[in-house]
Amino acid sequence: MRNLLKYAGIGLLVVGLAGCDGKSDKVGGDSSSTSSSTNTSTSTNSSQSAQTVSLLNGKLSFTLPEGLSDKSDKLATQASNMHVYADNSQQRTIIVLIGDNSHQNLDVFTQRLEKEQRNRDPQLQVISNKALTLDGHPAQELITVISANNQTNLSSIILAKLDDRVMTMQISLPAGNQQLAQNEAQKVVDSLKLK
Repeated sequence: MRNLLKYAGIGLLVVGLAGCDGKSDKVGGDSSSTSSSTNTSTSTNSSQSAQTVSLLNGKLSFTLPEGLSDKSDKLATQASNMHVYADNSQQRTIIVLIGDNSHQNLDVFTQRLEKEQRNRDPQLQVISNKALTLDGHPAQELITVISANNQTNLSSIILAKLDDRVMTMQISLPAGNQQLAQNEAQKVVDSLKLK
């Protein structure tokens, strides 16, 4: 799990924890202010294959793909505002990070993420980097194909602002069949609800 998170989630940490300009004293630090308001709960629908994840007292919810479950308790980190969902092989993951307040534009964050990913993979393929709207909230989506450790993964990163806090979601899927991976990632994005 640790290697997987190092590969899949490093960009999230860069944006979520270090991206809060003017708040360097909080980088990677006091999570007590966020942990009490994060309030994670996972409810299972009537279908066993689909689970709805609800975070931030219901302000953020999405449908977890079949085979993925909450692995947050296995992540040794001080940032209790990070949530990790993965399958048993740990090849399909969704990482959600609730950052601090930020007034920076979301496209600046995705440019930073793209640069970080390109530093790790010079052959990085950018599928799209676009603005979108989720339930009336401005959002930004960066979709890339990353190759590392003899693996090729599709990475779909969604950034949105909830009460001025930056929510970052990274969906990482094996890209052996890129179209299939994009379709699965899109289903998660389509299920995202922000209040």
